Amino acid sequence: MRPEDVSVIIPCRDEAGSIAAVVQEVPYGMQTIVVDNGSSDPTAEVAARAGAAVIREPRPGYGAAVDAGARAARRPVVCIIDGDGSMRPGELRMLLDGLDAGADLAVGRRRPDRASTWPWHARLGSAGVAWRLRRRHGIDVHDIGPMRAIGRDVLLGLDIRDRRSGYPVELLVRAAEYGLRVVECDVTYRPRTAGRSKVSGSVVGSWRAGRDFLAALP
Repeated sequence: MRPEDVSVIIPCRDEAGSIAAVVQEVPYGMQTIVVDNGSSDPTAEVAARAGAAVIREPRPGYGAAVDAGARAARRPVVCIIDGDGSMRPGELRMLLDGLDAGADLAVGRRRPDRASTWPWHARLGSAGVAWRLRRRHGIDVHDIGPMRAIGRDVLLGLDIRDRRSGYPVELLVRAAEYGLRVVECDVTYRPRTAGRSKVSGSVVGSWRAGRDFLAALP
């Protein structure tokens, strides 16, 4: 797959300390779209200076930001990755290889580089939801991670409604309902480069995300 066919969507809120490096690590030739989701810091300005196209999504929530980025993209394939520096944009190529091999959706399975990278409360919630997806929906995934690749028209055609943290779960449920071929690729998971995670940085944040996960999981 040519880099010129790919838009990389990076949903962000208050990631000024990390977003420049993430944008600069996106493989050459891919379009980078940073979706600023109500930041109180200069995330948008830093991302623009680093070379990203920046759009603003005032509706709060991860799903709202990803949906806005997908609708703004004009290339046939979209990749999604967080803006906190915890994953390597260069590894998006592995997910794109999955699409080239015939998959409709490629998702990253986080492999932490050290035990402290992924707190137990966040890991447990993701594993539990993945188990239910395997058992109820027949999708062979083991993580609900924020790194994925999919055709833009395919993604928008799934008509995902969740605008909060349940977006990745609803994506997988819809993929199962539409009979999409889903593959999972191991990706590196490292400590975020700045700030504190809104989800895994606290038990409360993980609980809120878990609540949204379950709400999106029939």
